[in-house]
Amino acid sequence: MRLLLCLAEHPGEIVSIEDLLNQVWSDVTVTQDSVYQAVTSLRRLLGDDPKQPAYIATVPRLGYRMVATVSPWTDQRTDPQPDHSAALTNTAPRRRTGFTWVAGSALCLALVVLVAFQFRGKIANNSHAPAAAVAPQSENSIAVLPFLDLTEGMKEEEFADGMTEELIDKLSKIPGLRVTPPTSSFYFKGKQVTVADVAKALRVAYVLDGSVRKSGARLRVAARLIRADNGYVVSSESYDRPLHDILMVQDDIAGEVTKALRASIEAGPDAPHSPVN
Repeated sequence: MRLLLCLAEHPGEIVSIEDLLNQVWSDVTVTQDSVYQAVTSLRRLLGDDPKQPAYIATVPRLGYRMVATVSPWTDQRTDPQPDHSAALTNTAPRRRTGFTWVAGSALCLALVVLVAFQFRGKIANNSHAPAAAVAPQSENSIAVLPFLDLTEGMKEEEFADGMTEELIDKLSKIPGLRVTPPTSSFYFKGKQVTVADVAKALRVAYVLDGSVRKSGARLRVAARLIRADNGYVVSSESYDRPLHDILMVQDDIAGEVTKALRASIEAGPDAPHSPVN
């Protein structure tokens, strides 16, 4: 909500990553990844297409810009009883109340969040949900969420999906580790759900998520392992590789991630963890 309001307060203007960090995350210390992920989540909530944005546009190497029309909220409660027959042609001025559009925006978003909460609880019981949702929970179980494509213009979605499948394949080869299949993981692609919701629906103890970013000829893949019952990060790593052979990069990074996750899972739930920001 703070991110949305920050952008809406500067309609049509470019708001830099640094400014967003200072204004939206002023009370915590986070990296630029938090901005990328928050913008991605906000776009999903608004149903915005980053390639043809109606709300938030990415300005390469500069920041983000609110391209939707922003105007003060109209307090219609102070108006006389409306004449519905002339509703389309009435051009009489209405009293505007400065920045009360913020309250209107907050109300709209609150309604969206309320609807999301109402439907979120149905995921585990949805007849179209993955088959893994009815499997018994196991301490040594994990689900890999589809990796987010945070590259400019989101042109590496295919690589991100391939990275997800490669990780599922390698993790499934660890003896004693139960891994949900790709069909179950990709069921949640593009859906605004929490780690706890995913873990409950798929009956797993751990959830792995991550992102893909690209800079020039180099690719960065970030991956983090989250303990579902308490929301703590068990392991978080970033992997930088030159982008010369996509399949080799996927295999290499998946192997490194698998080694790190195997050690973290074998350490057990009592190992020291960090909370998710």
